[in-house]
Amino acid sequence: MLSNHIQNGMETAKLAWSRLPNSEEAEVHGGADFTSTSDGNGAESLDYEVIENYAYREEQAQRGKFLSGYYVVLKWLLALLIGIGFVVYILLNLVLVFSSVFIITQFAPAAAGSGIPEIKGYLNGVDTHGILLFRTLIGKILGSIGSVGGGLALGKEGPLVHTGACIASLLGKVGSTKYHLRSRWLQVFQSDRDCRDLVTCGCAAGVAAAFRAPVGGVLFALEEVTSWWRSQLMWRVFFTSAVVAVVIRTAMTWCGSGKCGHFGSGGFIIWDVSGGQEDYSFEELLPMAFIGVIGGLLGALFNQLTLYITRWRRQYLHKKGNRVKIIEVCLVSLLTSTISFGLPLLRKCSPCPESEANSGMECPRPPGMYGNYVRVSFQVLTGFVCLLYQG
Repeated sequence: MLSNHIQNGMETAKLAWSRLPNSEEAEVHGGADFTSTSDGNGAESLDYEVIENYAYREEQAQRGKFLSGYYVVLKWLLALLIGIGFVVYILLNLVLVFSSVFIITQFAPAAAGSGIPEIKGYLNGVDTHGILLFRTLIGKILGSIGSVGGGLALGKEGPLVHTGACIASLLGKVGSTKYHLRSRWLQVFQSDRDCRDLVTCGCAAGVAAAFRAPVGGVLFALEEVTSWWRSQLMWRVFFTSAVVAVVIRTAMTWCGSGKCGHFGSGGFIIWDVSGGQEDYSFEELLPMAFIGVIGGLLGALFNQLTLYITRWRRQYLHKKGNRVKIIEVCLVSLLTSTISFGLPLLRKCSPCPESEANSGMECPRPPGMYGNYVRVSFQVLTGFVCLLYQG
């Protein structure tokens, strides 16, 4: 009975639709139902009225209380999701992370991971295919931007070391043969030894840029990555690290007014703490030692869990193709965004202690806002949550 009414209604609608004139006929006969635009496409009016006929009422009665309630609850749920900023935050992070993993899986698979193990292998005589190519450099840069911008808890040492090694290799080979960026007049370094020395300088430059530590770059190249070393290479590595330190300091001075985002305050160190406590008392040694022991145990546990998870991913996930890798990274992005958004909600915002003149704490006052807020180091979004609580 219900199906007959629905079928009759659909046939009646089709018959009425077939009798309507198109846009060209409406212009000729002076019809007002359609309006033709400049590109020839017709604009149609929308009907928001509910047709209260017998078939509609019978169809509503057949739906039952469960479907009717589900319909109402879904409307309210979608209205709630539209009003939350949480969804916008997750979607923005998801888009950035998806762009990063898509570039890596489809364009530059050798740029996956930190890159330090591959560079260590190269500097010790193992040449893994594709780790120093031009597309690997592009994939590493774009992938790092998307991953860090998407809120993933990733470090900068590995990507900068790999980036410096790729730049050094391309300079030693004077460009790329595949992309026709190579000149035979500048091909001086033909041996693997010369290319290895340049890549060593690139690794040291990456560490020096990441931590603003030129000596640290030299020690990293000497102790961690290469086993082929000589005094002439040490001077060249130190010279490269010193130049990187000067460049970073110059860029920090130029970006000191805040025009470069977080870079101006601490270089590549986003949360730079330069004005900390300079001295300590004897009573602080025992708590510091206790914190060091706890940190060491947690670090060992983290490394062990990472080893188990890596083995499991390599055995079960990565054998299923790039689609599973993309889904995995997107799920990690959703989890990370949820945690980073929810953690600041567990604590209340405290007002800045303006009464204490020597507190050394800066009270940010955004333009057009009133009140004092404490800067926290979760993420920039935490400050936004504080404004919501205080405002």
